[in-house]
Amino acid sequence: MRVASKPYRKRYGVYEQQGRIKNRIGIEYRPAVVDRRNRVGDWEGDTVMGKGRKSALLTLVERKILYMVIARLTGKRADRLAKVAIDSIKHLKSRIKTITLDNRLEFVAHDDIAKGLKTDIYFEHTYASWERGINENINGLIQQYFPKGTNFSKVTNEKIMLVMNRLNNRTRATRSGYSPNELFMGQREDLLAT
Repeated sequence: MRVASKPYRKRYGVYEQQGRIKNRIGIEYRPAVVDRRNRVGDWEGDTVMGKGRKSALLTLVERKILYMVIARLTGKRADRLAKVAIDSIKHLKSRIKTITLDNRLEFVAHDDIAKGLKTDIYFEHTYASWERGINENINGLIQQYFPKGTNFSKVTNEKIMLVMNRLNNRTRATRSGYSPNELFMGQREDLLAT
């Protein structure tokens, strides 16, 4: 008996994305000190997509001490993402030396982020998310609170801040039992009860 094969379907819109991000600087040009993780100020960034890819969160994490910032995006437009990125961490500008981003097109306005934060931005290699492994791990922790399929447009900013504060106040065995808040902000906050 002959089994029918699936018909060939041309895939539209799947091109090499790194060529479409203008002025992109690859991770291979990032200073070697970033890989050693012995200074504060090197960040990784990504997005966590919500239900139907219509809502999202921007996640940024500092590589040495794991301090994170989470912000809601109102869409995937690059100009809006750049504004949210700048607004969410501009108060930390003095503690930002580099940011390493994913290759997705929502980061096409990276030049605006670099100017707004006065920092250097680098991009991982295509399909090499392990080059931002810390950020991928943090996104997994965020998904404990917001499972896949969450509609972020229905999640309040207060809930997002609660999750961010919980994760920043969580002690880390890999950081000698200190929380990212203790290390980054130089302060101790009790873990949130609820």
